[in-house]
Amino acid sequence: MSWKPQLLPYPQDFETKAVLKKLASVNRALAELKGLAQTMPQQDILINTLAIQEAKDSSEVENIVTTHDEIYKSTITEDKFLSPATKEVKNYVEALKKGAAIVKSKKILSVNDIIKIQEVLENNKAGLRKLPGTTLKNDKTGEVVFQPPQDAEVIKGLMQNLELYINDASLNDYDPVLKMAIIHFQFESIHPFYDGNGRTGRIINILYLLLQDLLDIPILYLSRYIIANKHAYYKKLQDVRDHNNWEAWILFMLEGVEETAYQTIDKVKLIKITMQDMKTVLRTNYKFYSHDLINHLFKQPYTKIEFLKDELHVSRVTAANYLNTLADDGVLIKMKQGKFNYYINYRLVKLFTK
Repeated sequence: MSWKPQLLPYPQDFETKAVLKKLASVNRALAELKGLAQTMPQQDILINTLAIQEAKDSSEVENIVTTHDEIYKSTITEDKFLSPATKEVKNYVEALKKGAAIVKSKKILSVNDIIKIQEVLENNKAGLRKLPGTTLKNDKTGEVVFQPPQDAEVIKGLMQNLELYINDASLNDYDPVLKMAIIHFQFESIHPFYDGNGRTGRIINILYLLLQDLLDIPILYLSRYIIANKHAYYKKLQDVRDHNNWEAWILFMLEGVEETAYQTIDKVKLIKITMQDMKTVLRTNYKFYSHDLINHLFKQPYTKIEFLKDELHVSRVTAANYLNTLADDGVLIKMKQGKFNYYINYRLVKLFTK
């Protein structure tokens, strides 16, 4: 209970034999994922599917549970019709996209940027914690397992130091994936916000990989690994604080990045195959086939007439004809919500709902 986060960099050497060996295979996996993603004609297709998957899983870590159907429906309907959990997941997608846009344009990630990301996530402007009283408790027993810094100035100072560590490579020359594990531990230990620390921290993981050019787009959905190993995740975080067991924490995170990279590679390959199959069906059977139509149906797995009209620059009647024809022939599924119809690219959605 007496442990407190110190300023980065920590004095010990984290580059153990086991860590260095694991880093080699992790970087191979990330390079393969980055290369594969670059072969997609429209990278928005991956962002709009894989980012939703990451948002769903990251929220589930915090027991915010919704369905793929509700999340995809949130892209075509007004917020007032959404459940609170679905709204939170939708906010996560927006926060992830906002963060990605920030690091791609600015090439840095500042404290203010992290605050902006958390604002979108939580839909409030509470900012960094100013009042004491925050504790981290065991979900089952209610026992306090860790008390993060309570003083507002201490929190602010630690976050400014974290910003420096994120952006200044001269502080130490560790491999970026190793630094990501250290940054995640430090952020979660500072616990700078009243709410949304876990999800903000998981967004920072992906943004740091973007910042270091290990990925071009935010498509590594690491939260699935954390859900599958939730107990170990929290235990290994706490073992660093209680027993200085850094190696086990770092290896856990590196394993997560590698495993997730290969899962994401498999998913991207399936998306590409599914896209090619639909391209063949449309090109063979429909005079209105176009690359833009295919791209739209994969960028927007749940779509409606207005969306297609705007995307293809066609009349509403033409857009309706395209979608209704594809639905009548079983290429899409047509559904009704309130007064309007929407259309589901069920082949794509099925890849995420198995």
